[in-house]
Parts: sequence; C-alpha cells; structure tokens
Amino acid sequence: MVRQEFVEVDGNQMEMLVAEPEGDGPHPAVVIAMHLPAHMGLKEDAFTIDLCERHAAAGFAVAVPYVFHRVPLELDMQQKRGELHDDLLMVDLSAAYAHLEALENVDNGRIGVLGHCLGGRIAWVAACRDSRYKVMLDFWGGNIKDGWGEGSPAALDLIDGLGCPVAGFFGNDDPNPSPEDVNDTEEALKANGNEYEFHRYDDAGHAFMDFPREERFSEYASRDAWEKSIAFLDKHLK
Repeated sequence: MVRQEFVEVDGNQMEMLVAEPEGDGPHPAVVIAMHLPAHMGLKEDAFTIDLCERHAAAGFAVAVPYVFHRVPLELDMQQKRGELHDDLLMVDLSAAYAHLEALENVDNGRIGVLGHCLGGRIAWVAACRDSRYKVMLDFWGGNIKDGWGEGSPAALDLIDGLGCPVAGFFGNDDPNPSPEDVNDTEEALKANGNEYEFHRYDDAGHAFMDFPREERFSEYASRDAWEKSIAFLDKHLK
C-alpha cells in the first residue's frame, strides 16, 4: 500500500512516501510532515510507514516528504534539524501537495496537513503560509516560538495567516512543547478566531504515539489521539 517515490526539488531527488485508499475516489488527502526520528530515511521508519498505512485505510491519500534531502545523510539528527529553514520547508511541502493534486483519485479541494514532533511544527508553518490547506493537526510540535533559518519569524507569530480548523495533541509531561507553550498556542488560536480542539494527556510525554520507542509510548493516549484525529479529519475533509 505504501510506495516510495522520488521527486525533483531544488535540484535534489527528494524521497516521498505515498499511499492511497482502496476503491474509487476522489478521496480526501493529507500531507504528513515527517517526525525527526525518520531522519535516516522515511522508508526506514516504522512509525511513518504505519501512519501512511493507517491513514490510507481510513480513507485518506497520503504524501510524506523527506525534508532533509539538502543535507548529508550521515549528519546526526540534531545537526540535520539545525540546517532546516522555514522557507525551504514550504518548498518541500508544496511539492508534496502538488504530488497529491496530480493523483487521479484525490479531491484537490480536500487536502489537509498534519505532523508529529518536528512535523507538528512544520504543519503549523505550512497551514499558516499556505491557505489551500483545509485542516491542520499538530501532534506535540515543539519550538513553536522559534523561527528556523535567518530572517524567519517565530512559527506562532504566523498565526494571522492560519485560516483552517486546528486540532492539537499534547502530553502534559512534554518539555517541548511544554504545557505553558500549549497554553500560549491555545490563547493565540482563540484570539485569531480559529475553530480548534486541543487534547492533553496526563502521564504522557513527547512522542507518546511512537510505538517503536517503548519508553515513550502510551497505549491509552495513542489510541485516544488516533481516534480523535481521524474523527477531526472526517469532519473537515469528508
């Protein structure tokens, strides 16, 4: 069900995972912004593969771009993260959006964006800067008060451009985003007039849905967040 494809972006061959629902479309779709632990390649990451399969089974076409294609693979995780630039991330997600648009069984008017960890922040920036997204889901996206790349504003400061409904999923034991960061994000959404829902989980920290990392995984929080996230996507994309 999940296939690996490559698209040219800024002269590089960017890896992308794509999955489509069974049956005739047109189907709604989501761009999934990758999480940081997939930095060695999307096809190597069990969590990302699982996300693709489960969203496709739930009726959503999926495209996941590999946003580290501009830096050497051998750099460690934090070095790679330090090389990211918000402007270039938008180029990568726009390429994923265009890839979904070109699929015969995708409804171009029903595309959302979501992400976990690093991807939660990227999804936020993408939805603020690209009004085509119909919905955005942020799973424990940190560094919301930072801009990535010289001259980039803080992600939270981009909220004036955010015009779609938002869902957020956060562990109360997470230091980044901390509960205070989540409170500030919620207040910004209220002030901006966005339709939103936030779900916060006690006894859960960062990456509580990342089942390959048993020390972080919370079965209850993961199950509840999955059910609520699919219900949110169904409401706004179906």
